[in-house]
Amino acid sequence: MHNQIFFTNILRLLDERGMTKNELAAKADISVSFLSDLTNGKANPSLKIMEAIAEALETPLPTLLESTDLDRESLDALAGGNAPRSLPEGVVRVSAVLPEHQAFIVKKWDEAARSKLRKPS
Repeated sequence: MHNQIFFTNILRLLDERGMTKNELAAKADISVSFLSDLTNGKANPSLKIMEAIAEALETPLPTLLESTDLDRESLDALAGGNAPRSLPEGVVRVSAVLPEHQAFIVKKWDEAARSKLRKPS
C-alpha cells in the first residue's frame, strides 16, 4: 500500500509543480525508466531512492508516504490511464477523521469487509 501512496504523491507533486518525470529523474539521479516503473506501481524503491526523490521534490519523505487525497479518476489520469489497483472493483479505501462512536462503527464495517475479501471466491 505504501508504494501506491508514494507514487500517487509523486505524481501529484509533479503535476502541482509542472515538473516532468525526466526533470525529476535528473534531479534525483535515477533513470527515467525506473521512475516510470515506480509511478506505474511496477518498482519497489529503496530508502535511498525515496530520499533522493523527496529531496528532488523539496518535500519531506514522510509527506510522500502519507495518504493521498486523489480520487480514482485523477490517479488513473496521472498514472497514464490505469493506476494499479490493490482492491477489487467496487471496493475503495478511505481515510476519515471521526468522533469515537462513529469510528467504532466504521471499524466494525472495515472488519466485516476485510473478512469478506479474505474468503476464497
